[in-house]
This record gives sequence, C-alpha cells and structure tokens, in this order.
Amino acid sequence: MPSYKYFLKLRYKSIFRDTGNIIIGLSVLIMMVGSTAFIYDSFNDFIPFLITGIISILCGGIFWFIGRGEKRNELNTQDAVVTVFFVWTIAILLSALPFIFSGELNFSQAVFESTSGWTTTGLSMFSDVETLPRSILIWRSVMQFVGGAGFAIITVIVAGTMGVGIYQAEGRSHNLVPNLRESARIIIRIYLSWTLIGILLLVFVGKLSFFDAFNHTLTGLSTGGFSTRNSSIASFGSLRVEVIIMLLMIMGGTGFGVHYAGLLMIRNFIRNRRDYRSKRISLVELRERIKSEPFLKNPEIKTMFIILVISFLLIFLFTTLEMYGLVDGLVHSAFQSISTLTTTGFATVSFSKWNYFGLLIMTILMILGGMMDSTSGGLKLFRVYIALKLIINQIKEFFKPSGTTFYIEVYKGVSRKKIDLNSIKNVLVVFTMYFITYFIGVFILLAYGYPLHTALFEYASTLSTVGLSTGITSSQAPLGVIWTQTLGMYLGRLEFFVIINAIIKLFKDLREFF
Repeated sequence: MPSYKYFLKLRYKSIFRDTGNIIIGLSVLIMMVGSTAFIYDSFNDFIPFLITGIISILCGGIFWFIGRGEKRNELNTQDAVVTVFFVWTIAILLSALPFIFSGELNFSQAVFESTSGWTTTGLSMFSDVETLPRSILIWRSVMQFVGGAGFAIITVIVAGTMGVGIYQAEGRSHNLVPNLRESARIIIRIYLSWTLIGILLLVFVGKLSFFDAFNHTLTGLSTGGFSTRNSSIASFGSLRVEVIIMLLMIMGGTGFGVHYAGLLMIRNFIRNRRDYRSKRISLVELRERIKSEPFLKNPEIKTMFIILVISFLLIFLFTTLEMYGLVDGLVHSAFQSISTLTTTGFATVSFSKWNYFGLLIMTILMILGGMMDSTSGGLKLFRVYIALKLIINQIKEFFKPSGTTFYIEVYKGVSRKKIDLNSIKNVLVVFTMYFITYFIGVFILLAYGYPLHTALFEYASTLSTVGLSTGITSSQAPLGVIWTQTLGMYLGRLEFFVIINAIIKLFKDLREFF
C-alpha cells in the first residue's frame, strides 16, 4: 500500500504544475505590457520587461516540469492554500523585476511597489510618477486590475473544476450561480463591462486622454488607487472626472454578487413591467415583485449607503467646510469618503493639513472597507453588518422569555444565507487577526518615531489595502517601515489565514519528507 509520503508527493506535483501554469500566464502578461514601450516609450524601456518575461517563463517552466505527468485533479482546500501562497509570492517577486531592471527602485522598494500593485493598495515608492516610462505606469495599473479580480477567477475559467480550491482559498466562497466556472465568467463580464464604460466616460465626458482614462479606470475599478499623476485625481481639476471616478470606485467596492443581483432586478423589472402593461399582473403584484428582489434586500447596500452619508456629513461639517468652502468642501468630502470606504485611495486633496477628526473618520472608514466579494479591502461590510446584528440580537435576547432561540438570515447576492456558527467564527477570527496585526504594525511605526495619529492612519491604509498616506510611505522611509508595510499589504489582501495556514502546512509537509 502506498505511503502517505507517496500521496503527498503526488499532491505537490499538482501544486507545482498549477503554479507553473499561472506563472507562465503571468510571463505573457508581462511581455504584453512591456510591448507598450514601443508605442509610448523606446526599445530600451522594453528591455526590463523582456528580461523579466524570460525569467518568468523559466520560473514557471521549472514548476511545470516538476509537476509534469501527474493526472489533473481538483485541488483540496489545503493544497489550494499552498498554491495561492506560491502564486502570490512568486508573482510579487517577479513583478518587482521591471522596477529593478529599469533602475527606478532597489529590491526592497520594488517588492513594496509590486505588493502594493497586486494587493490593490496604491501606496507607492515613487515620488514623481510623471517622469516614469509609460510602460511602467501601465504595468502598475495592470497589476492592480488583475489583482483586483484575483488569480483565482482566471484560474477557474481556464482550469474549470480543477481551480475550485484556489477560488475558495482566496476567500471567494460565495458563488453567483451554482456552477463555479459560470460564476467566474459572470464576474469577468461584469468587471470588463464596467472597465469599458469607465474608459468611454473618462474619454468622452471627462475629456481625458486615452492613456489617463485607461489607467485610472483600471485602478479605480480595482479599488487600487495608482495614478499616472503626482497629485492623483486632483491633477485633472475636473468635477466631471471626479464624479466618474466616484462611480467607478463605488462599482469596484460593490460585491460581484450584488452586481449580479442588480442585473437580475433590471431584467425582471423589464419583464414585470411588460406583464403589467399587458394586464397579466396588477399594480399591487408589480410592486410586490419589485419589493421581493434580492438586490433590495442585500444588507451591504444599505450599510454602505448609511456609512457614506454619515461620514460625508461629518467630514464636511468638521473638516472640509472650513478648509475649502461650501462647494469644494462638499466635493472633497464626498470623494474622499467614497475613496476611503471602498479602499481605493485616490485623492483630490493633501491630508497633511487635515485636522485629527477628519483623519480619525477616514481611519475608521479604511478599517471597515467595502463589500464582501468585491475588489475592496478592510474588514468588509458584510462582516461588520453581521457583528452589529449579533450585538442587537444579544440585547433583544435579554428581554425575551427564557428558552427563546434566534437566528440571523441575510441576503448575500441573489441568495438568502443563514448565519451559522461557522460564519460567526469567521467574523470573530478575522476581526481578531486584523486588529492584532494592525496594532503590531502601529507599534512598529511608533517605534520609528512617527506620531500616533499618522501611524494609526498609515497602517490602516496599509492593512486595508487603501493607499492614502500622510507622508510616512516614501522611498526615504526606513527599511523596517517598508517591510512592515509590505507584509501588512500582503496579509490584508489574503486575509491572514491563507498565508498562516500555507506556511504551517509547508513546514508540516517538509517534516514528512525529511
């Protein structure tokens, strides 16, 4: 009978093969982006991408070669976690190479920039992005765009059921439809549709160049926040651009399940309206059908709206009104509230002169984050809603007769979800890990002499993959700060336990081999 070690070897062959395939795909992406140097830059600017592409192909080829010959099987969750860990780590390291080979950044800075890209954070080591080759700027945007959708979705589309474990390991456990591959395709269609809409709006309504429109659509929809301008969105000085970007940020911060529920609601409304006009249903039935739509029952929509309204009013009344006046104060308050809650990180102002109250509100928004199964970071509004619901139910339970039981049922996308013990454990564990990591990061920044309010703001921006900065993040920052932030972005994007579980499994498996 084959030993456990034998079966473990077979599992790792599958892990290496899948990792190799994805890294080879990454090498193609790197070469494609690098080829834009022939349009915008020069052949010399293509060289860093060419070298990186070759190294990536070799790296992916080695992984594929080690895993060759093994029958393709669906990865279990443990194997998928290791695959996700390998893919993200290798992709970040390889994606840093164009910054190094172009001479723009050293190793630590380049890994930071690459991590910020793939995790859709938006913090940057570049002090002057307007002098960079455009191919480098496009690479930063593409990293955020692909990182926002996640390698997992692309893997599922390409590999079908073999990629199920990777999809779930990245934290996307809620399917839009029963078929996982079809769910991934729907997500990609939604993502690409909004991308096209964003580019067209910014070009024809916002009057931006195609280059600026393309980059800011990619980084806005992915809630990434990288910009082609030093002053971010403020550089354009256009209200129309700011409104379009706000729309893209909200769409990026909205869960794909909610997007799908919205599309179904529009389709059903058209059908029901047609039935009403043809006298097949009454006005009362029409209203009841509209009220029963899952989109209108998703708690994250209401939660996001309420939080945005409250934060907008607080920031406007106590910070931006006095600093910028009525009209500009309204615009800046609205823009920054949306940018912060969706964890995008675009800015229309500098925060160096903001009062502590405004920075505190934004820090809270960064911690909360956007919707579950969106491109946003943070704790996620679904978890926040569940936590609040648990508190309210705990208070209600005190006044109910003894022996009374309760349970929570909420809509998630198009389906109703019962909040069981595992869901509650997930909320508690993620909250706990988030705040433990957050305060460790803040303490490290404080140890380097940064003020408390800026340390709280900066590491919330790091861990929630936001990208707004009070000035701590720079190429001149101490090496310890750069790597603390790099690790924070990495942990925040993969929600802690993917990395922790992968490392533990790797050590356990290494002990089995040796």
